[in-house]
Amino acid sequence: TEAPRALTSERRLDGTLVRAYMDPLFGRGYPVDVSADLGADAPQIEPGDMATIATPMDFLGINYYSRTVVSAGAPWDVHSSGLPLTDMGWEVYPEGLTDLLLRLHRDYPVPPLFVTENGGAFVDHLVDGHVHDRDRTSYIASHIAAVGAALGRGVPMAGYMVWSLMDNFEWASGYDKRFGIVFVDYATQQRTLKDSARWYRRFLQH
Repeated sequence: TEAPRALTSERRLDGTLVRAYMDPLFGRGYPVDVSADLGADAPQIEPGDMATIATPMDFLGINYYSRTVVSAGAPWDVHSSGLPLTDMGWEVYPEGLTDLLLRLHRDYPVPPLFVTENGGAFVDHLVDGHVHDRDRTSYIASHIAAVGAALGRGVPMAGYMVWSLMDNFEWASGYDKRFGIVFVDYATQQRTLKDSARWYRRFLQH
């Protein structure tokens, strides 16, 4: 039936995206089910490896851009929720950041948490010296609010960082996608604060 398949897919995805990293960091070793799924591709463990991996941390960094949805049948259509999409085709879903932070706090003895990457790529237009990137401003504001929601529920948040300060080379997209809050004219290297940067500056000053 579809339900068992969905649960199996969920377990596997959760294992490879979250537990395979978090469990070793907190002294639990690699999850047995993940190693079984990976077979010959499972990490090869040498004496002392796990103790080194579980060295206590001063902080834990979390990168979040969007959620992943598991489907037992046809692949989930990112358009089906009706939520906005970034220029990467990723759903704008700030609630997922809150859920992730709460889950990590619930399941692991986490140290202070930083959101070390969070941002959205959108199509930007430099017009008369301005970039009016309302979608990116909304994205950043909603995800900062999501961090605040987790903080209000006891998650030890220590900081939040936008990806990225400037438009730059993205490893999978080259210079085609722009994540920065500062617009870069790649031909001249001239840099222009986008509206999102001006909003972020005002936010930090309060």
